[in-house]
Amino acid sequence: MSGKKTESSQPVDQNKKEKPDEKAELKVKDGAQATEAGFKVSEQEEIEYLQEEREGKEAPCAAGREPGGDQPDLKETINKLQAELEGKDREISELKKAVEELKDKFLRSVAELDNIRKRTEREKEEFFQYALSDLLRDILPILDNFERALKTSEEEVDGKTFREGVELIYRMLLNLVKKHGVRPIELESKRFDPSLHHALVSEESAEVSEPEIKEELQKGYLLHNRLLRPTMVKVIIPKKN
Repeated sequence: MSGKKTESSQPVDQNKKEKPDEKAELKVKDGAQATEAGFKVSEQEEIEYLQEEREGKEAPCAAGREPGGDQPDLKETINKLQAELEGKDREISELKKAVEELKDKFLRSVAELDNIRKRTEREKEEFFQYALSDLLRDILPILDNFERALKTSEEEVDGKTFREGVELIYRMLLNLVKKHGVRPIELESKRFDPSLHHALVSEESAEVSEPEIKEELQKGYLLHNRLLRPTMVKVIIPKKN
């Protein structure tokens, strides 16, 4: 009895074991098919992938349409830049022209200054050569009178007439130098002035307490307010000790 039950239970167990094996075979087959077919995604992921792919295709198209849409702005920018370049070219041309004009004026000024310098040097040299022309021209009549006086013999004139002729020539010459700003230094007092007088001879005396002029040896002259020649004098100085 027990042996039969055991035999009858074995087929049942075998059938139960066969079902899991069949499921395993199905899973293996499904896995193989999935491997052969590739990675399978969900519907949501597929939708998102298609949307991203469509947006990626539309983006270049949109990028290609942007230049076309901004074409007027680009042309306007190009025209503006060309106008600015033309303005800069005109400005450069005007500056070059101004530089050339200034260069020409500078060269002309340098040449003019050089001519002025040369003319000034020539005029200065001529001035030193001919500055005394007026004075010498005025002296010539006095020389003529001296010639006349020397030509006159002693028999023809007496001493008084000769002296009067010399005095006349002296007055003519004195008036001439006064005309040109020369005037004699007059001894208004006996006080010795080193700025106007030059002591050729000195003599000690106990009668004076400071230098005094005793005698005029040669007349001095002033040219306007400047000393032309000092007066030569004999001076009395206080006696030492």
